[in-house]
Amino acid sequence: MSDARRHTDAVLLLVAIVWGSSYLSAQTATAALPVLLVLFARYALSALACLGLVASWRRRGARRWTRDELRIGLPLGLTQAAVLVVETYGVAHTSAANAGLIISLTIVLTPLLDRGGHRGPLPASFFAATGVCVLAVGLLMSGNGFAEPRLGDLLMLGAALIRAVHVALVGRLTAGRAIRPLQLTTVQTLVGTVLFLPVAAPDLPTLLHSTPATWAQLVYLALFCSVFAFLAQTWAVQRTSASRASLLLGTEPVWAVAVGVALGGDHLTPLTGLGAALMVAGTYWGQAVERAHRRPPNPRPPSASHPLDKDSACPSTPPPTTPLTTT
Repeated sequence: MSDARRHTDAVLLLVAIVWGSSYLSAQTATAALPVLLVLFARYALSALACLGLVASWRRRGARRWTRDELRIGLPLGLTQAAVLVVETYGVAHTSAANAGLIISLTIVLTPLLDRGGHRGPLPASFFAATGVCVLAVGLLMSGNGFAEPRLGDLLMLGAALIRAVHVALVGRLTAGRAIRPLQLTTVQTLVGTVLFLPVAAPDLPTLLHSTPATWAQLVYLALFCSVFAFLAQTWAVQRTSASRASLLLGTEPVWAVAVGVALGGDHLTPLTGLGAALMVAGTYWGQAVERAHRRPPNPRPPSASHPLDKDSACPSTPPPTTPLTTT
């Protein structure tokens, strides 16, 4: 393997590790601060970072926001905020390991909602993979035995569904348009900041007096799990195949479990351990079936900029053939 390939693989694995660790970071932050205050801080810090990148590219001659970027960014900002509200409340009421595993259902839910890139109906094997994932969710929710599902697990299940709707909407609204990912992401982060400011405003003094450890978690969620991870993902995907990127980024739920068990004190019972294994297997299987069934991508419009050219740097969503992740 060449040094360039090793470096690219290392970056993709780092992105998967960062995203896998985001659930424990969110859980830790919400233990110290109200959920809506955490969301405001995460959005505001991400917006400041993206605005800084936009200003940097503007000095190099990049054009201003287009009407499409603003018009599409507003509704996508609303759906993205809905995802993070449900997801963050879910993380606060379940284990980091369960959160990372259940949210990976997005991978098999999204093709059911976004049928634009498929050659006819999805094959039966895809629905079999979805069934494996549903069984895995049931085992993860069971904990030490079959009992009433935990609130956090149900919220993460809802977050996976809302995220699938969001990702499908991203594909539908941006198809055939010259949308720069950095500009679109910046609009979304500004929408989230404006949305959460009124509800978080009464608790802002609490945020200002938070401990350095809490601030570290917030900065990690905003700058590393959001801005850095998206930048690194786009850079790496350009230098490898989509299939290889999917394989490496698809290890995210594995890292979520590893971080939750090693650092968060999570415990895997035999039932939840079986559920974790089935979830990883089911999502990999479903992703492989869906990728094989997808039409070749349409040529990019001539006016569309490259994901990491001087007009863009921070994508709002992974490429269609890569895992649809969190954060």
